[in-house]
Amino acid sequence: MALKKKPVTGMNDMMPREMEIRDYLIGLIKDTYKTYGFQSMETPCVEHIENLCSKQGGDNEKLIFKIMKRGQKLRIDEAKEENDLADSGLRYDLTVPLARYYACHANELSSPFKALQIGNVWRADRPQKGRFRQFMQCDIDILGEAGILSEIELILATTAMLGKLNFCNFTVCINDRNILKSMAAFSGFKEEDYDEVFIILDKMDKIGRDGVKEELFELGYPKESVDSYLGLFEEISPDISGIRYLKEKLGDYLSDETAEGLEIIMSSVDVAKECDFRLKFDPTLVRGQSYYTGTIFEVIMDDFGGSVAGGGRYDKMIGKFTGQDTPACGFSIGFERIVMLLLENGFEVPKKGIKKAYLLEKSLTGESVLKVLALAKADREAGKQVLIVNMKKNKKFQKEQLIAEGYEEITDCYADSLKQI
Repeated sequence: MALKKKPVTGMNDMMPREMEIRDYLIGLIKDTYKTYGFQSMETPCVEHIENLCSKQGGDNEKLIFKIMKRGQKLRIDEAKEENDLADSGLRYDLTVPLARYYACHANELSSPFKALQIGNVWRADRPQKGRFRQFMQCDIDILGEAGILSEIELILATTAMLGKLNFCNFTVCINDRNILKSMAAFSGFKEEDYDEVFIILDKMDKIGRDGVKEELFELGYPKESVDSYLGLFEEISPDISGIRYLKEKLGDYLSDETAEGLEIIMSSVDVAKECDFRLKFDPTLVRGQSYYTGTIFEVIMDDFGGSVAGGGRYDKMIGKFTGQDTPACGFSIGFERIVMLLLENGFEVPKKGIKKAYLLEKSLTGESVLKVLALAKADREAGKQVLIVNMKKNKKFQKEQLIAEGYEEITDCYADSLKQI
C-alpha cells in the first residue's frame, strides 16, 4: 500500500510563515486576556460520548468524530446502535468540556472563575474556505457570575484583542434569547415551535425577509402570526432605541430585566471600549447552539463577510453535571478565520530583535566552528535571533531566501577570516 503525502481531507499542514503568525496570535491573545483577569486552563481533547451527545451542542453533535471502544469492551456483534460501539469522542468545541471541568473542580477554583482556553477541536464537517475538520478555538468564559458584568467584560476583552491586530471594520451584534422568545410569543407562535422558527429566522441575512416568510408559510404557520412576527422587525432600529421600542411594544411578554440588562450592556461597552468598532442590536441573531439561555453576541468582519467570533450566556449547562444551575457566559474567537485574514492581508509579525545568519564554508571544522558558535552565543545574549547554516553553492540565491525570511545581517564565515578573531 502506497503511503499518502497529503494530509487527511479537512486537515491542514502548517507552513513556517503561518506558524509564525499563529504563535504570535496565541501570545497576543493570552497577554491581552490575562490583563482582564482570565486564567489559562486546559481540558483533554477526548470527552465522554455521553457528554458530547447531551443535546446541548445543536447540529455539532451530528459531526462528532467518535472513538470506538477498545479490547474486550468492543462487541461489534452485540451492538444495536452506533453509540454501542463508542464510549468517547473528539471534542467539537471547548464549552462542553469546560462545563465538565468546572463541575469537577469548582471547589478548587476562584469564584467567579474567568477561564481562558485555547485548543484544537474536531468536526466531521464539509471543508470550505476558513473551515476545517480540525481547527483551533480560543474561548474566554466567566463562570459563577450572574450579572451583566460578564457580558460587558467578555465583549471588551475580545474587541480589545481584535483592535491590537488593527482590525477596525467589524461589528459586534448583540441580542438575547429571551427577546427572541418574547417576539415569537407576542406573535402567537407556540413554545414548542420556537426552535424551528428561530432556525428559519437565522437565515434572514441570506434569504431576506421574504424568504423567511415563504419558509414559515411552507411549514404551515398561520398568516397572522407570520405577518405579526416579521412586522416587528420593520420597526426595530439597530441600537438601544430598538430595545426600548420592543420593551414598549411587547409589554408583559418581555421582562424589564432582559430589556434593561441589554441596554446597560450596550451603553457600557460603547463608553468603555478600547478600540473603534460598531455595536449593533440585532433581533435576528439566533446562534445555533441550543445551550444559550440569555444574551448572545457575534462579531462580523467586513473583510471576511461573516462571523469571526461569537458566544453568549449558557446558565443551564453546568447544572446538567451537578444538578445545580451555575451562571456562565463565554465568547469564542474564530482563530482559524483570524489567521486566514492576517495571511491574506500580508500581516507581518512585529520584530523581536535583529535576525542574523552565519553562512559556514563547508571546509570549516574544529576551532573555526567553535569561534562561530561563540559569536552566535554573544549575538543571542544581545537579543538577536541567530541562524547558523552551511553555505550552499548558489550563495546568492541562498542569501536572497534569507533576506526574504527577514534576516538583516548575513555573515560569510571562511577559515581565513575566522583566524583574525
